[in-house]
Amino acid sequence: MRKSKAVRNAVIAVVVAGPLSAAMATNGYFSHGYGMKSKGMGGVGIALPQDAMSAATNPAGMVDVGNRLDFGLDVFMPDRTATYTSAYQGVAAGDYRSGQREFFVPEFGYNRLIGNDMAAGVVVYGNGGMNTNYGTNLITSSGSKTYSNLEQLFIAPTLSKKVGDHSFGVSLNLIRQTFEAKGLEAFDTSSNTTYVGSVTNRGEDISTGWGLKFGWTGQVSPTVTLGAVYQTRSKMTKFDKYKGLFAEEGGFDIPETYGLGVAIKATPKATIAADVTQINYGSIKSLANPGTLFPQVSGTPMGLSNGSGFGWKDMTVFKLGVSYEYSPNVMLRAGYNYAQMPITSQNTYFNILAPATVEQHLTLGATWTLENKSELTLSYMHAFSKSVAGVPNGNGQTVAGYPVDLKMQQNAVGIAYGWRW
Repeated sequence: MRKSKAVRNAVIAVVVAGPLSAAMATNGYFSHGYGMKSKGMGGVGIALPQDAMSAATNPAGMVDVGNRLDFGLDVFMPDRTATYTSAYQGVAAGDYRSGQREFFVPEFGYNRLIGNDMAAGVVVYGNGGMNTNYGTNLITSSGSKTYSNLEQLFIAPTLSKKVGDHSFGVSLNLIRQTFEAKGLEAFDTSSNTTYVGSVTNRGEDISTGWGLKFGWTGQVSPTVTLGAVYQTRSKMTKFDKYKGLFAEEGGFDIPETYGLGVAIKATPKATIAADVTQINYGSIKSLANPGTLFPQVSGTPMGLSNGSGFGWKDMTVFKLGVSYEYSPNVMLRAGYNYAQMPITSQNTYFNILAPATVEQHLTLGATWTLENKSELTLSYMHAFSKSVAGVPNGNGQTVAGYPVDLKMQQNAVGIAYGWRW
């Protein structure tokens, strides 16, 4: 492929992918993996670069994947349910299932070698998000329908360098995130928030920022590769329209993450890979501040630095994947991904907006190499149904808790097409 054509396609992909970024939630609100090959192996990739999307997991791997251009589209299908075990604030007991259950999540990666030991590229992808759309007001008996939508788009120019058996890389994460909420009128009062009028029904708000991701891979033996990655906390501009909802007057930074990985060539045709990744949700006050008690009772109205939040805790993600060369033109994949949900039973009420309860994910995937050396990759993910029971009224706290249970399960089907030259 000629350079001019590749660059032209890269520009087109960036323009197309930007406005199509959609909400997802697998490991908290982060995706379980990036790139269809990685997604088919449980999200592994710190020590196993496979395509031009590798920079989204570990930028060091780009120098090892060669000249590539990859497009992908994931159809993400979450199923979210909030259950009131008894009537509360005028909301009747019963199950309330969120609508809008299909989301289209595009991805794009471009990589080009510079000599034999350097590479430059860019990846465009949805880092994560969350969506709920219940079709009724779940906070009180009146008001608009309860709705929330968070989306995060990353554009990451990347450089990587190979030194002997080691590869090093860095990505500049240029980030745009959007948020919108409706149906929270019951919270938009002077007793519940510091900023009345900046809690709900303000339309879509935009936040921008940047961060860095550093990576390393090293082939420590003919069959074993190790990897490490660190992503800085990304400082984002505030959601000013929702400064009465989020702590720190609309603050919503993207948390620091880091991880280790290993890839083992078990046989000439089989590779086993494993990653462990830490996501520090607990350092982001708008996510981590407890929402155990209703703001007007707890004395921590929304919007302040110590304002009520979602009560999320840090998350450690374990990923395991295997690939097998079934034939010279067919690669099969499978994987498993586990992380304990960030939500506790004392914080279910606020998390009606963000019911990130899933923990176990099973994935499958395959790649077909075509006659022109291009590739067609498919992936499938199923996140098993997981629920968390809220603290019922009369639980012995200073004031009563909230009789809300949350449940979620997910499916995703993805397809990607890659060019090599």
